[in-house]
Amino acid sequence: MNVRDALMARKSTRAFSSENVSSELIRRVLDAARHAPSGVNTQPWQVAVVTGDKKESLGALMEQQFRKHIRGVMDYTYYPDEWIEPYRNRRKTCGLQMYSALNISRQDKQRQLDQWAANYRAFDAPVMLFFFMDKVMSTGSYLDYGMFLQSIMLTAVEEGLATCPQGALAEYPEIVKRELDYPLDSLLIGGIALGYEDKDAPINSYRTDRIAVDEFTRFFE
Repeated sequence: MNVRDALMARKSTRAFSSENVSSELIRRVLDAARHAPSGVNTQPWQVAVVTGDKKESLGALMEQQFRKHIRGVMDYTYYPDEWIEPYRNRRKTCGLQMYSALNISRQDKQRQLDQWAANYRAFDAPVMLFFFMDKVMSTGSYLDYGMFLQSIMLTAVEEGLATCPQGALAEYPEIVKRELDYPLDSLLIGGIALGYEDKDAPINSYRTDRIAVDEFTRFFE
């Protein structure tokens, strides 16, 4: 598989089969992704691979907080405080596509809640990946991390795996750090759900649109 094919095939998968992913395969994905670029070769990534009972218990703790309406505080600000166009509409369209695929109406608040709660279980994927960074690192390292995460997801596609990058897995950093024994002053960047796609699940049937090159590009000569 070439890079272009992997880019076109990658998508955010939100339903996974029960098939486990071997530790050897996870290592192979990470071994390729570690070659991602980083400023002055800092390689700021620290990865926690969580499976089995630990994944179930950690996901349950986060979901319990969410269902109690206890909002976590992320280690950094992911989204804007005030949405403007065109981002507001893109966000809305993305959500509508997902709920439409699941036949969840705007009025069905309970099913919407249940679907969002699935974030904290990594959509029941067999593997949760958590990504940490030392607090001393700054903005450029977030850019480096993005390239590292993309490298993981593209390599996963090549290996026949499915992924979903998740900011939601960083919404309860104190719980995650405590349960995984990471320093409380470290930065929790986010997570990735990893496993094999449930190809029959309706939620995996849609794809979000991408704007055309000419809409975001200016050429100068």
